[in-house]
Amino acid sequence: MASETGERPFGRFFLPGPTEVHPEVLDAQVRPVVGHRGPATKELLARLQPVLGRLFGTSRPVYLSTSSATGLMEAAVTNLSRRRILCLVCGAFSGRFHDIARLTGRPADRLEAEWGAPNLPERLAERLADDPGRYDLVTVVHSETSTGVLNPVAGLAEVVRDFDGVLLAVDGVSSVAGAPMAFDDWGADFLLTGSQKALALPPGLALGAASERALERAASVPARSYYFDLVDFERRAREHQTPNTPALTLLYALERQLERIVAEGIEARFERHEAMARRTHAWTEAAAGRTGEPFEVLAPPGYRSPTVTAIRLPERLRGPDVVAGLREHGWVIGAGYGKLKPSTIRVGHMGDHTPDQLEELLGVLDRVLQETLAA
Repeated sequence: MASETGERPFGRFFLPGPTEVHPEVLDAQVRPVVGHRGPATKELLARLQPVLGRLFGTSRPVYLSTSSATGLMEAAVTNLSRRRILCLVCGAFSGRFHDIARLTGRPADRLEAEWGAPNLPERLAERLADDPGRYDLVTVVHSETSTGVLNPVAGLAEVVRDFDGVLLAVDGVSSVAGAPMAFDDWGADFLLTGSQKALALPPGLALGAASERALERAASVPARSYYFDLVDFERRAREHQTPNTPALTLLYALERQLERIVAEGIEARFERHEAMARRTHAWTEAAAGRTGEPFEVLAPPGYRSPTVTAIRLPERLRGPDVVAGLREHGWVIGAGYGKLKPSTIRVGHMGDHTPDQLEELLGVLDRVLQETLAA
């Protein structure tokens, strides 16, 4: 439960974003504001780049945008297509690329997988081969937060590279800093994320990286956006600046969090996320055995996100009821998203959560399920 001051004990907030923010990171924001075009800010931005590059798996500059990650999704749509976009959809957030295209007047089609299933390279290859030259941009979500599916970006990127003039934009909102990224090795063209998921920062920052091919494309698109102009982001990033006024206090928090990530070890951080995902999957299988009810992980083996697990509930249970029951015990998880809201719950095991904290959550979840099933 929350304390009399309204504070919640650290480690009980297992939403699939926004996620828990460590008190040290929150405290880092209480520093004097300085001129955002002055030397102190330039030095700060320069210090951030090496670790961000490791998290993105790139030697390219990593852009910092004062916006939600949706802003950089819009940048991908408005900067990287001159003809038509193919949006790979397997859940609510991958469908957002198509919504953005529609509202910004960009022609786009959807290639859909069932919610809970991944977007597979062979289906993408068939679609692109059916009408060569129709598309010049493919969009995909790496970790689909609504379903817990981890799409095979390496394989999808390999397919895209076989088709001249086609770029690949990747939403890594709930995977960057929680799963290994290999932007350069994949051969993707744009990768974006937000601050409030596996990076475990307050909301308000978006981060992205673009390939040389992407920048060449953006430079050829005249109506590519003023605020989200990737050519300008690239130019300013190489000067250790941002195109527009940065959220300076969030940059202070980012610097402190990157220090904490390095202290833990980036590979160790990825392994911790994988361990928490495996434990959640094992708990789900055990819950089915203990209760005799059909609990199951929504995403299939081999395509499960290390940062969020969607659990399909038996018909006797409703996701919002389980979430409400946990909240009464002082714990927060996510209900299902969109059309999955009644039938699933989502556990966000990402950011700075530990296996011990997860174990405590799962124990409380066991009690809530027993209480709810017995009612």
